[in-house]
Amino acid sequence: MKIWAHTLFKNEERWLWFSVTSVIDHIDKLLLWDTGSTDRSWEIASLLKKKYGDKIDLRQFGTVTPKEFANVRQEMLNVTEADWFLIVDGDEIWWDDSIKKIVSEIKKIDNNVETIVVPNINLLGDIYHYQSSSDGRYTFGKLVGNYALRAVKRSIAGLNSKGRHGIWGWADENNNQIQNRNTYKFVYTPYIHTTFLPRGESREDDIDVPKRAKKLKYEIGIEVPKDFYYPEAFFRKRPDFVKSPWQTSSLKYKFFATILTPIKRFRRHYLMKGVKDGY
Repeated sequence: MKIWAHTLFKNEERWLWFSVTSVIDHIDKLLLWDTGSTDRSWEIASLLKKKYGDKIDLRQFGTVTPKEFANVRQEMLNVTEADWFLIVDGDEIWWDDSIKKIVSEIKKIDNNVETIVVPNINLLGDIYHYQSSSDGRYTFGKLVGNYALRAVKRSIAGLNSKGRHGIWGWADENNNQIQNRNTYKFVYTPYIHTTFLPRGESREDDIDVPKRAKKLKYEIGIEVPKDFYYPEAFFRKRPDFVKSPWQTSSLKYKFFATILTPIKRFRRHYLMKGVKDGY
């Protein structure tokens, strides 16, 4: 059974190296496609290609608009020659045990299962704080929180990429979102998600990515336990210009987070109660 990964990125200089190296040794191939980076993400991707050779399919596009985003995802699907593929964004870093477990689950999974849903740990402010899962709004059946559909069976009838960036998803032959087919399996294989942290080389690089300007959250997170073990990719050798993940949030961030956190949590848990989102 072959398992590939899809990594579509734009301005992910801070985390792309860690993301790719956290999964590459456990899959058969990784599609690493750039949709118009203006920071050093392409340089990082090129180094990864040099390091891993044919195991990485590296491609570079010009600027991809939100409307064109689904087309690039579809092209990724079209060239995929695997039984299953993983969705691994450039801001997602996996533990060795987590990626091993999801690969193991895929290889022994029941034929009726078409997708796998996993939990994620959304960091807030810096690598030392995270968002409560109860603050997440993604919904899969009875699961509500910080969860994501991260493994997909290639043979789903009519599988296609649908929607624009921000409201995009995989759909079946009837254009129904695949998470609504109720053929998913929940597997406890968490990964670190840095979506709310700076990701490009600069604030300007982050703003250049559709919808990312709203993702830098000023919010006080839960402090990770003292014995928390971070993904192994953070400890491995990296290029000198790839920034250290061990940076703390600034005083400016802490100031605004202290003011805004109560407002955000009131809005999230009371004004938006009952709102459900797919992924």
